[in-house]
Amino acid sequence: MIHFRTAALGILLLGACDPVTTSGMDGLEGPGMIRLTAERPEGAAVDTCWGKKTSPAIIETVEREILLKPAQVTSDGVIQQPAIYQRESIQEIVQERNDTWFEVPCAAKLTPEFISSLQRALAARKIYRGPVTGEMSMRTRAAVRRIQAPDGFDSDILTIATARKLGLVAVERQPAE
Repeated sequence: MIHFRTAALGILLLGACDPVTTSGMDGLEGPGMIRLTAERPEGAAVDTCWGKKTSPAIIETVEREILLKPAQVTSDGVIQQPAIYQRESIQEIVQERNDTWFEVPCAAKLTPEFISSLQRALAARKIYRGPVTGEMSMRTRAAVRRIQAPDGFDSDILTIATARKLGLVAVERQPAE
């Protein structure tokens, strides 16, 4: 029997090229959103599937003193009237919003055989300790997150880069110069 949550997560992953938001489902902590999308970055091949990690803008409230009226000083340096300032709070964007694209295996490639190979590759690295089922289970997704997190990608959505690192996707050869 498949648990509803496991089945739902499997459907989300298998729909890799559909515009499905998974930020709440994949356990992402903190600000930002990681999602699979039907969009592609500019210049991406048509037969590729992508996800997007969005880091929100960082806004800070800054206190400033604004000079309303300068001090009035006599020619011999005596202050007749002090300067008048007003305190003002404004919000400034410290860091702009940032979208980072990442390539993912398309739904057609996420077969039970591929997922079984993924589970075996993760098990060989002592990252996955569950059974080899060919299903994208919660254990499998947690293992994907554990292997990707040290590379700065804290998500259970398998990237092509991680699949290549595990030997599951061919590495494209660079033309000889």
